[in-house]
Amino acid sequence: MNRRDLSDDDTGPICRVTDTPSDRSPGTSRSPRRTPPPEGARRPRPPAQRPRQAESGRRRAPEPKPVPVGHGHSHGHGPAAPASRRVRLLLMWLLIPLAVATVVGMIVLYPWGEDPVKSVFTQGTPVDATVTKTITGPCLAEGQVQVGEPPPDAKPCLTSELTMTDGPGAGKSLKLTLPIEPSTPRFAAGDEVVLSYNGGDVANPASFQIVDFQRGTPLLLLAGLFALAVIVLGRWRGLAALVALGLSFLVLAFFVLPSILSGESPLLVAIAGAGAIMFVALYLTHGLSARTSVAVLGTLVSLVLIGVLSAIFSAAASLTGLDDSTSQLIGSLGHGIDARGLLLAGVVIGALGVLDDVTVTQTSAVWELRRANPSLGWRELYGAGLRIGRDHVGSAVNTLVMAYAGAALPVLLYTSLSGVGLGSILGAEEIAQEIIRTLAGSVGIVAAVPVTTVLAALIASREPQESL
Repeated sequence: MNRRDLSDDDTGPICRVTDTPSDRSPGTSRSPRRTPPPEGARRPRPPAQRPRQAESGRRRAPEPKPVPVGHGHSHGHGPAAPASRRVRLLLMWLLIPLAVATVVGMIVLYPWGEDPVKSVFTQGTPVDATVTKTITGPCLAEGQVQVGEPPPDAKPCLTSELTMTDGPGAGKSLKLTLPIEPSTPRFAAGDEVVLSYNGGDVANPASFQIVDFQRGTPLLLLAGLFALAVIVLGRWRGLAALVALGLSFLVLAFFVLPSILSGESPLLVAIAGAGAIMFVALYLTHGLSARTSVAVLGTLVSLVLIGVLSAIFSAAASLTGLDDSTSQLIGSLGHGIDARGLLLAGVVIGALGVLDDVTVTQTSAVWELRRANPSLGWRELYGAGLRIGRDHVGSAVNTLVMAYAGAALPVLLYTSLSGVGLGSILGAEEIAQEIIRTLAGSVGIVAAVPVTTVLAALIASREPQESL
């Protein structure tokens, strides 16, 4: 039997002939060729071909409606929509108290009416300047002259001539001399630098000190390139993500930092701040929906697990949290601070970004699986989502480990110089902190996959198909 693959109305009488096993006789490889009709004979029209001319005044008979296939019940309602309403109500009862607790915690922990905490050490006023000339030579004070050869062990100094571009001495020139050490930055003519002005005589070079390079322009250019890339790829979703990122920085700058500096518990402040960042970033970026609510719940459960594990094992390992940066902070504050709590706060905030990625990805995967095949139950959705999550866990854990290893690279290099053995190096305070951060965060990431996936599977399987 010859089957028509294309419409004759579009292609004319030429059709492609498809051979099927049922049409072939044994021992033949092709169907017999049709014998063309004799010249002048009327070509028969295939039964399935419809007349090409329009027939006005005649109406097509209505096609029969398809008979629904399934079980014999003919109820007009289904369980999906009521279940979805119950699920949304359950999510509201779970998340609204958490959101209220986050807001209350931020209100209680914020240092209302207190003056900003300042360092007990005198911090100079930053002044911008431009290096016009540099000279390498002996370390001589103003007016001194080198007589004879310098001692063999004498270290050279870098004398820089600068022109101040702002501040009280804008437009004036000065000379500053710095000993050349391995840790001393190398300044050259044309460099834009930042000076520290202690408030003394502007004409006295001792009132100024070179602090660092000016980096505002390249940082702004890179930030603009980052924002452009996010908006071009993500469009409105990318713009929402940038707004959420800005609000996250505001939470850190105007709540987390002032609250910790004022003496509040760093861990409680980090929990409240992480909760605020989680709600704002996820709902603003991904919208107010059951899918986002599941991601929020999965992130919250994983954060609690990370905090508990970090607290238990930091106490078991007798970590004090007093590394070099924390000791310098305590010296600048002039009073004590909960160093271990500061360590735990860093663990919670550091793991939040990776957890958001894992929970949102798992939730979206489960929803898309349900949309592609609405007949899947929650067990099938969980199994398929978990297979996706296994691949995600490997990359996410590796990302977290590399992030902490990169941040602790100078410490790793410094401790490896001691030559005391790998066990002693790993047991050092600075390295043990990074190990606990990495492992506790990784356990939380691994736990986030099954927790988020099972929540998403239970809820997505009860969502009505039209709301997916």
